[in-house]
Amino acid sequence: MILSRGGFRQTLFATAALFVAGIALSPAIAGPESVEPIEISARPISAFRIGSSEKKFGPLEFVGGLEMTSPSRDFGALSAFRFLKAGSDFIGVADTGFWFFGTVTHDADKRPSGFQNFHMQQMADASGQPVDEKGEVDAEGLAVKDGIATVGFERDHRVTQFNVDPDDMKASFKQLDFLIPAWELRRNRGFETVTRANPYGQHEGGLVVVSEKSLDKAGNIFAAIIEGPRKGVFTVKRNGDFDITDGAFLPNGDLLLLERSFTMAGGLKMRLRRIYGESVEKGAVADGPVLMEADMSYQIDNMEGLDIWTRDDGALMVSLISDDNHSILQRNLYLEFILHED
Repeated sequence: MILSRGGFRQTLFATAALFVAGIALSPAIAGPESVEPIEISARPISAFRIGSSEKKFGPLEFVGGLEMTSPSRDFGALSAFRFLKAGSDFIGVADTGFWFFGTVTHDADKRPSGFQNFHMQQMADASGQPVDEKGEVDAEGLAVKDGIATVGFERDHRVTQFNVDPDDMKASFKQLDFLIPAWELRRNRGFETVTRANPYGQHEGGLVVVSEKSLDKAGNIFAAIIEGPRKGVFTVKRNGDFDITDGAFLPNGDLLLLERSFTMAGGLKMRLRRIYGESVEKGAVADGPVLMEADMSYQIDNMEGLDIWTRDDGALMVSLISDDNHSILQRNLYLEFILHED
């Protein structure tokens, strides 16, 4: 259902308490099954700006999107994802303590058309038992390389690594030093971004983590290069009332950040900001221009996940997902854009 502007206003105020309190409505915990196949219904989204046929939004061109629903009580709260195969097979984490896997399908015009083979698995402890303590499994950021998933958790702040096995995800095998003093990380404002730098750039593919809203004394957002030849803590300049929810490096070495704002006066917004790669450096304050901003007059929700990939025709693609907080007033969305570099 596409809501009218009035409908959006009603939904906005109905969901205000969820955002202000920072509460995710967790579903009942699943049983001990290791893998749960999930039935997904996907409604196409053909226009990004509601009621408009406009396709270009700054350097971004809207390709298409999907609104996802499912009868499964575990589906939702999708916080971060990465493609294992460009624009197709993916892995993700939900902040309720689940892994999710599946495949995005596309039609003949290269627009997203649906999902196949979607399944979820609850995160497990070292003994193989599901972990159902929210504070231990509040997964928010994800990077994947060579069969290893690196996950950023908040509340119990940590960055940990797992072997990727879509049929049997086991407990973490390694915890990484995230360099930022733990007391500087706010309880529900920890590592929303975990990503790898350009393998041919100054950081040689090293891991970079960025917090959502853990601020230094100057009001900038704590971040760090935690792996690679130029390890060290840096900050990202906080721009307005936006917080960081995910990010990924572009082929040229710049960092594309997904940001979210929610205020009673301004409502819910999302933004994409390009951080200059050379400013991602130990001791620096990283910054860069806003590429696109959207409010509730666009097809957005609580946008939390981002990945960048190259389409088979060479187009540079940006994919976004939203976290519905397991609320009937919010939506799980998947959106695709072409990022034009010229």
